[in-house]
Amino acid sequence: MTPTAVLPRPGPLLGAYPLRGPSPPAAWAGWWSRTAAPPLVNRVAAIRAQQARWAALSELEFRAHLRRLRARLARDGFGGAQRVRALGCVAAAAQRALGRNPYDTQLLCAEALLDDHLAEMATGEGKTLAAALAAAVAALAGVPVHVMTANDYLAARDAAQLGLLYGVLGLRTGVVLGSTAPEARRAAYACDLTYATAREIAFDHLRDRVHLQAQGSELQRCAARLAGDAPPPLLLRGLCMAIVDEADSLMIDEATMPLVLAETQDDPGHRAACFQALMLARRLTPGEDLHLDAEQLAVHWTEAGTERLEPLADSLGGAWLNRRHRQDLVGAALVALHGLVPDRHYLVREGRVELLDAVTGRAAPGRVWARGLQTLVELKEGCPVTPPTRTSAQTSYQRFFLGYLRLSGISGTLAECRAELRAVYGRQIVAVPLRRPGLRQLAPPRLFATGQARAEAIPARVQALVAQGRPVLVGVNTVAEAQALSARLNVAGIDHQVLDARHDADEAAVVAMAGQAGTVTVATRMAGRGTDIELGAGVAERGGLHVLCCQDNASARLDRQCIGRAARQGDPGSAEVWHALDASIWQSGGASVGLLRRRQQEGPGALAVPAVVVQAWNRQLQGTHQKQGMRLRRRLLEQDRTWQTQLDFTHLHA
Repeated sequence: MTPTAVLPRPGPLLGAYPLRGPSPPAAWAGWWSRTAAPPLVNRVAAIRAQQARWAALSELEFRAHLRRLRARLARDGFGGAQRVRALGCVAAAAQRALGRNPYDTQLLCAEALLDDHLAEMATGEGKTLAAALAAAVAALAGVPVHVMTANDYLAARDAAQLGLLYGVLGLRTGVVLGSTAPEARRAAYACDLTYATAREIAFDHLRDRVHLQAQGSELQRCAARLAGDAPPPLLLRGLCMAIVDEADSLMIDEATMPLVLAETQDDPGHRAACFQALMLARRLTPGEDLHLDAEQLAVHWTEAGTERLEPLADSLGGAWLNRRHRQDLVGAALVALHGLVPDRHYLVREGRVELLDAVTGRAAPGRVWARGLQTLVELKEGCPVTPPTRTSAQTSYQRFFLGYLRLSGISGTLAECRAELRAVYGRQIVAVPLRRPGLRQLAPPRLFATGQARAEAIPARVQALVAQGRPVLVGVNTVAEAQALSARLNVAGIDHQVLDARHDADEAAVVAMAGQAGTVTVATRMAGRGTDIELGAGVAERGGLHVLCCQDNASARLDRQCIGRAARQGDPGSAEVWHALDASIWQSGGASVGLLRRRQQEGPGALAVPAVVVQAWNRQLQGTHQKQGMRLRRRLLEQDRTWQTQLDFTHLHA
């Protein structure tokens, strides 16, 4: 095989739309596999030497050497000595275009990404530029690179800021946002590098799949082109290489999220049936006629409820005479009425119902509930009804990412899920060291009897910290909790900013000011990831930013994401975690957690439980939840693979 064959790019070797074929079953092994960065350290000196040579060149000399470098990379790939030379070139270009000399740790991170690893790099260490270094090297070799960000704002910001760097290297940068038109999307994907969210790229790939299926086999497409009846070009140029920011969020937390490409269909009876279901649901009493599982959003009918529903539904006739139909649809209506809570599960904004992501707390435009639930919630809130849809194609983030020929990612919290990432995606975790020693101080965790008691204790703690001239970031679970805490802080006379899904347009501005002296910021789980919190004048001398994590996270990674906002890049800072015993993660501990309820109160709702016990108990509960989630994702992935294999077989023999 020639060196060129290993480069994932469109051409005669891999076709016009390169992507990986069906993946083999996951080998669930390598539970503690983790690679450290030190073996790469020796390469930094070589990269720096190359950087100095490139920096000494004049503008004309730089361009001439760059043309020769691109030719070598296209021929030989970006491994070995060619990578060292290319990284030196890109680092020198960053100095010229951005006035920023990449840190050694950023070069180490770029090396890991080019080796198809997942890099764990602490919050604030410069992940954006590190990803850009790796993306530029691959793009110089002619590989189309997709850089995936957490949201549209970050995609637009990074493409604009780093476009200067890529321009010096002669590379074209594209950006795809939710509002980007099809022709503009096609042009963006035709660039050397494309910035977008994973969601946008995944759905554009699904659209390409639908178009390819409609065009028939490759032979039929060739015949159509020869006959002058060429179909419109596809959006993407294949799934060649992806660099995923906040990789753990997409590859783990949202791994099984169904990505469904749907088209609207005319169904006049759908709205009427949902309206009737809500009418019936309002005549039933939770606890007597049914039991609602608030966590699973499931309805369990009692015998009395079944008997009461039957005559109510029979009076409507038609499909309501079918017992299973009426219980399913009325059950969904009950979930919409009593299980789905505004500002926790969804927002009502500008007359539309927008779902909230359970992990990040961000609004998820375009995401809808299935099986009539979306319509039921819209009717409940008095919003215009979204037309019912028919599925054209679907996938999940797991399947989508596995389609890339080269896949790497970066995040500040990967260690806890390293086994699953290796098992599913076959990727090692490279731990990138801190650029400066960490100065974060962690206070002992506290356990409160209820979330209400915890909320009541927050204003006093915040007031004490503000009196010291320190900025405070309070992390909460949901939009509703953020609004409730905001009201408490207003009563206490504490000026503050709220960062939640209702204020996502101002996210970067709010986060950027969160490090000023005496500033108080209340944030849901999204917590402005991707935007640095810079300390204001005199704040470092007072102890830096303090993070009060009041999130009931089912994963230790999410705790680390929250407290990781403090003490970045060697700055001082501190953090503490407050738990609530009535949170679902603690309730999952069953009877054993009930022992804690008998502890004597030590303050306003805080239980007299030693910090070491609280920490150990929380780790055990989070570990159990993580294993359950991993088993679920594994089972869904295997089912997904089986379904896809059967579908391919059916299509092959149809």
